[in-house]
Amino acid sequence: MMRISCLDLENDSPCQALKEKGKIVNFIAQNSTKGVIFIFTSIILLTIMIYSQWFVDMSFVRDRTRGGTGPVSHQRQPSGVIPTRIILSCPANTTAAITCRQAPHVSPSQSQSPLPSLSQNTQARHGPSHSPSCPNFFRYIHEDLKPWKSTGITKEMVESAKHFANFRLVIINGKAYLEKYSSPFQTRDVFTIWGILQLLNRYPGRIPDLDLMFNCNDTPLIKMAKYLSTAPPPLFRYCKDETTLDIVFPDWSFWGWAELNIKPWDIFLEEIRNASESLKWKDRAPYAFWKGNTQVAKSRQDLMRCNLSNGHDWNARLFEQNWEKEIADGFKQSNLAKQCTYRYKIYIEGRSWSVSQKYILACNSPTLRVTTSFTDFFSRGLVPGKHYWPISSDHKCKSIKFTVNWGNTHQKQAEYLGKGGSLFTQEELSMENVYDYMLNLLTEYAKLLRYKPTIPEKATNICIESMACRATGLVKDFMMESMVKSVYDFEPCSLPPPFDGKELDEIAYRKDQYFKKVEGMENKGKL
Repeated sequence: MMRISCLDLENDSPCQALKEKGKIVNFIAQNSTKGVIFIFTSIILLTIMIYSQWFVDMSFVRDRTRGGTGPVSHQRQPSGVIPTRIILSCPANTTAAITCRQAPHVSPSQSQSPLPSLSQNTQARHGPSHSPSCPNFFRYIHEDLKPWKSTGITKEMVESAKHFANFRLVIINGKAYLEKYSSPFQTRDVFTIWGILQLLNRYPGRIPDLDLMFNCNDTPLIKMAKYLSTAPPPLFRYCKDETTLDIVFPDWSFWGWAELNIKPWDIFLEEIRNASESLKWKDRAPYAFWKGNTQVAKSRQDLMRCNLSNGHDWNARLFEQNWEKEIADGFKQSNLAKQCTYRYKIYIEGRSWSVSQKYILACNSPTLRVTTSFTDFFSRGLVPGKHYWPISSDHKCKSIKFTVNWGNTHQKQAEYLGKGGSLFTQEELSMENVYDYMLNLLTEYAKLLRYKPTIPEKATNICIESMACRATGLVKDFMMESMVKSVYDFEPCSLPPPFDGKELDEIAYRKDQYFKKVEGMENKGKL
């Protein structure tokens, strides 16, 4: 007798449907010579039905959607034009003056264009350009800039953010000017600025003139409650929460984290793809893994209670990361690409959000994401059940133990959940999309400026030569590895329209319902 297993979810049960259909199948099989044919047909139809209602969303396997809204309409196609190479030229004498290379000529009209198109020569030779729609999480660009939609952004508003900022960046006619106020932790500002310079080289002439303030620390600062009747100061940073109005921007580690020997994102993606493919998911240790610095947050210290201790096993294997010791040992035990040996990976916030999230998602193991109020630019596109499994922050140990037991019982679904998170990093979080997010965000921000940016008195012109030629060690290595090598001579993705209120409410409702369903399963201990 053939038996089909399924996940029996309360009030949404493919199992119940299977039982009802099974009664019909048995009746017909007993009363008709055509029963065998009907049974096989029914099994196929029921299998389709069950897969479509699985608790883990496997639709990405079928259509490989961008942004979870549908298949990609068309892929970016090279223009066919030989790309303009970008060559870093440093003087042989390290004490000699450094000259920035000649930037491509940009006409005044083009520099002020919101998003200039391809050159006329390229379009004449290769026809009209086509660009795919950006991933759905790009729509949050409109949400981040909404506080200034009606008022615009004045110079006074920008300068009111000065006391929050580590640096001020002005772009005029494709050239970058930096005024530094204070040094953040490690080289966060260095690689953030380096990333913006790569954007300027990748898309010459496409970045409008602009003027912005940037804070490189962890905790968002612009409190919504303080600006109920006035426009808030526009401040760029890496994360925010529902109570703050900071403008989120890709973090520095996409171009490398020299202090921790974490390579630029595109290089890391290739390494982790090879590492994760070398060890099949079913052959990995059947536990949830986390390794990190517990000193930055009480939530992480609380997580360590879930470790194997006193004969009690919460299905978690947790390790303290001592970075001082690791640096002294030459990073022998901290290669993130080699930490894909467990079936499950835990993500938990640090002081606020944590850059570790993208590395954990990329591992081809289900991400057990401890609920958090903080979000970065891409995590707003993550969908529970498709890219991660939610873990309660109030009872982490119980939640982790149940989830691992569930995954080890429903291995096919758990494996697909891991692939969902990994595909998100490989496709929607590619460096191509990171640069396009930066381009679209800065373009929309520049549209809001109600003044013509000018070079601040204390600002200096910066370029890849002024940064890389004097750099040393891993900072220099990562700059060379992450440097844009040629001009990108075809269209970036096109920014989708803003959300309407109903769409955001629906997204929040679906997420809340999923969390409640998981919590109900945990409380009942139902696998």
